[in-house]
Amino acid sequence: MSKTAEFRRLHQSGILILANAWDAGSARLVESLGGKAVATTSAGVAWAWGYKDGHALPLERLLQTASAITRVLDVPLTLDMERGFGDTPEEVAAAVIAVARLGVAGINIEDADLPPENLVARIKAIRAGLKAEGFDIFINARTDIYLRGLAPEGQRAAEAIRRAGLYAEAGADGIFPAGMTAAEDITALVKGTRLPVNIMARPTLAPAADLEKLGVRRITAGSAISEAMYAHAARLSGGFLQTGLSAPVTAESMPYPEVNGLMKA
Repeated sequence: MSKTAEFRRLHQSGILILANAWDAGSARLVESLGGKAVATTSAGVAWAWGYKDGHALPLERLLQTASAITRVLDVPLTLDMERGFGDTPEEVAAAVIAVARLGVAGINIEDADLPPENLVARIKAIRAGLKAEGFDIFINARTDIYLRGLAPEGQRAAEAIRRAGLYAEAGADGIFPAGMTAAEDITALVKGTRLPVNIMARPTLAPAADLEKLGVRRITAGSAISEAMYAHAARLSGGFLQTGLSAPVTAESMPYPEVNGLMKA
């Protein structure tokens, strides 16, 4: 079974929990902890290269990250591609084909603040390009209705359902309304689309077991783990710079042999 076929199978029943990685080392860690697949966070990947999140990372850097991660993983990898790394549907399709050549099983691609017809055109171009090159990939269509407040609060679920229909018709495999947390909205979307619904971790989000009962097929941590890692590193680094004390920076360390044992030669 191909990695893409396996990734699709993981969306057919139950709920797929994805802890997002940002480089090959963090991806190996997630896999070692039982991750059935690994997702990247666009923010975490951008920060790891020293770029701001939000369409600033060059495609070359994304491809380097994808290549490094697929080298060390046995489970499927799904890559956050933001708006697709291109200004036209054809450029976006070329970027996704480049990613597919590296063995990536899935992508996220978002509508951001653009009209949904823009993402429709990009998904269609991706599907056509992949077919022409003999590749397949799971396309998770992210809509930013909730994150960006693109519709009045009481109308966001209906707009998410409408966009899910457009993206499904264009060839998407999943729908990802980032920022949706209310159970009634989630239930409405699950009932209103044939696509597997992906929800992103937020402080007020229900536990995965409850989301599964609502029909959610995938939950992703987004940039939360990467943000927490930076917060923890900042506390340790700041304290060490101020005090020079060794105990705090070594007390919670994963032992060197354990970390090194996760990696591949």
